[in-house]
Order: sequence, then C-alpha cells, then structure tokens
Amino acid sequence: MQAWFEEVAAFLENRLEGGEIFTASFVGETSDFVRINRGRVRQAGRVSQRHVTLDLIEGRRHATGTLALSAEPRADRDRLDHLVRDLRELRGDLPEDPHLLYATDAPSGEVRRIGRLPAAEEVLDAVRHAGRERDFVGLYAAGPIQRGFASSLGQRNWFESESYHLDWSFHGAAGAAVKCDYAGREWNVRDFSERADAAAEQLAALARPVRTIEPGRHRVYLAPAAVHELLSILGWGGFGLRAHRTGASPLLRMTEADARLSAAVTLSENTADGIAPSFEVHGFACPDVVPLVQEGRFVECLVSPRSAVEYGVPTNGASAEESPISVDMGGGSLARDAVLREIGNGLYVGNLWYLNYSDKPACRTTGMTRFATFAVDNGVLAAPVPAMRFDETIYRLLGDALVGLTRERETILDSDTYGRRSTRSARVPGALVDGLTFTL
Repeated sequence: MQAWFEEVAAFLENRLEGGEIFTASFVGETSDFVRINRGRVRQAGRVSQRHVTLDLIEGRRHATGTLALSAEPRADRDRLDHLVRDLRELRGDLPEDPHLLYATDAPSGEVRRIGRLPAAEEVLDAVRHAGRERDFVGLYAAGPIQRGFASSLGQRNWFESESYHLDWSFHGAAGAAVKCDYAGREWNVRDFSERADAAAEQLAALARPVRTIEPGRHRVYLAPAAVHELLSILGWGGFGLRAHRTGASPLLRMTEADARLSAAVTLSENTADGIAPSFEVHGFACPDVVPLVQEGRFVECLVSPRSAVEYGVPTNGASAEESPISVDMGGGSLARDAVLREIGNGLYVGNLWYLNYSDKPACRTTGMTRFATFAVDNGVLAAPVPAMRFDETIYRLLGDALVGLTRERETILDSDTYGRRSTRSARVPGALVDGLTFTL
C-alpha cells in the first residue's frame, strides 16, 4: 500500500502546472470485524479501503478533494487526473486563504508499530469461554491502519499501526448490563479472562435488590472508563489554542487566573504510545509527547497549523479540532485491588455518559452514571444503584476532592468505526473522589 501511495505522489507531481504545489494525505486500513451476540458470531467480515485527499495549491489559493483508491493503477490514475483538473478549475473561483499553512521543511520518515494480533479463532475461543451461560454481546475489530503524507516539495511520510479492540457487554435481567472493553496492540488471553471474571462478578451483583441513593455528595470511585469520559469532554476546547485565545475554553481559568487541578494530575498528548500517526494532514510532525497539565498546572496548548498562522506561534502537529487524540493521564499510588476497601462506604461508578457543560466558564460538568454503578458498604459491593445525574466542576473532581489515582492504567481505544476505524486512544487510571455531587 505504501508503494502505491508513493506512485500516486509521483503521478501527481507530473500533473502540476506553473507554480502549483500539492499536498496529499492518505488513509487506509485492512480490518477484520466480528459481531457477537449471546456469545455467538452473528456477522463477520473484512474491510480493505484506502482514500487520498489532495490539496492543490497556488499561492494562497487552494482547493481540496478526496477520492477512494482501488489500487488498480490505470483506473486510479484516470480518476486522479480528473480530480486535479476539477480542483484547478474550482480553485480559480476561491478567495485567498489567509491561514493556509503546510509543511515546507519537515522531515520524511516511516513509523511502523507492529502488534501481536490474535487469530480470529483465538478471540472467539476466549469469547465463548467468557460468555458461557451468559449473554455476551460485542464487536471485535482488528488489523493494520495506515496513514501517509506526500507533497511536491519532496516530503514523504508513512505510518502504520496494528491494533485490536473488543467492545463488549454482559447483559442480565431487566436491562442490567456491565460494559467493558479490551484494546491494545498485544492480545493477552489471561488479561482478557481476568476482565471477564471481574465483569461476571459485577453482573451477579446487579441481580441484587436495587438501592436508591439520596442526592448529595458521595464518596465515589470512578473506573477508568468514567475518567476517560471526563477527559473526553475536556477535549472540547480545553486544550486548544484557539479556544483559549477566544475565551471559549472550559480551562481558561487555568491560564488566565490561578485555577489548578490536584498535583496528582498530569496529562499529556502522548503520540508515541498511541495508535495515531506521527504527523498531521498538512505534513507537520507530531512531537512524541506534548505536556498539557503537569502536577495540576496547565503547561501547553495544542496548536493546529491554522491557529499557528492566526496567532503567530509554532504548530505542534495538532488536528484542526485541537483536541487530544492520544491522551495520557499519569497514574497514582492506589492499587486497583484495594479500590473497594478505599471507598469504604460510597459508590463504585463503572462509566458515565451524556456529559455536557452546565457552566462552561466554571468547567462545571453534568452527566449520568451508566451501566454498572454500585453502592459499597464497608468495602464490599452491596447493591446496584439506578442511573443518577451528577453536576460538578472538574476543578473540584480532579482537584481538592481527588483522593488518589490508581497505579494501574487502562488503554482505551475509540470504538468508532463510522467510515473508518478511529485512531483516537487514551491511557487512564481510575480515580477515587471524596464527594461527587449528585443532583437526582
């Protein structure tokens, strides 16, 4: 696939006229998908696709178009030739772009992150074992993902990463469910089995009589999936330069006032350990690590190429949305197997959803508990709790109220497969919080 993309770049170079420049970005994948219901395969298939996005530039005018590649040389060349002509015609009717920026001196390079992906039968054996006498529902996706960049200035970049993602649930009576996922680059059947056993214990606990909890502040443990949801909403402008400069960031008080999080909180954009490419679509390299929050203090914004031009600062390879795509949260000293004991009397929250801002300038967030949430009595899962709404500021959740973070962290891959498999990922711990405010 890389060789064909380089042939495409060479073909495009020969189609340029006058002072034209092109940049081209490539996305491709070969993915196995397996849909599972009641522990059995209901659908299986493989998707192989590749697309190229061409930006045809002359001065500060440019036009962009995307087409699917078939890897059949003659057909692809004919379609690329038509695309070049169409973009050239379109560009003549477009105004100059004052924020246009593309790489002119970035290095070429190749990065390959080869995983240890299991054979499909190995996954299904593990699923059948975990799902015995249970309603196991899930979607498994795995395989290599490719990204490429080329320009008429001679730059060539290629990125390839192998990963798997099993997004699954155990379902019980009356709509009760425990949602889990297992993702990464190296499959470990023992690790998966331990997760399945823990989920089975929670499923059994969900069969107990439900306990209603009064609104107010409760001591809670937020599992990694719940912490990930909190970090995801922070990604809506929390770390982007444009949002900070326009006053739209929910974390503006961290850069313009003296607000800070707990000294236990360290966040970074860790491209080196994620599954996203090491360059962005305009050819700029992504640093291995961009520090976002260090020991509770805001450090650095994510800067897209367009923001770099607008605000006169260097880009650090951020996407146009300036949102983390390989977020990494440092762990703490709390042992995962000591979580229930450390909760004492409180709540175990497996996940959150429907998050939104109730007061964005104050970084106040509201949302609902989801799936397995339990009352904990004297360090023991005592009873399931129905869905509850919380309303709390991140400054308090990850600030004064934060008791500790787990030493162990989980890798969470975005399960989105709309159009193509996502390359977003996160590595996060669980968090023990002394007083999360529930409103109903």
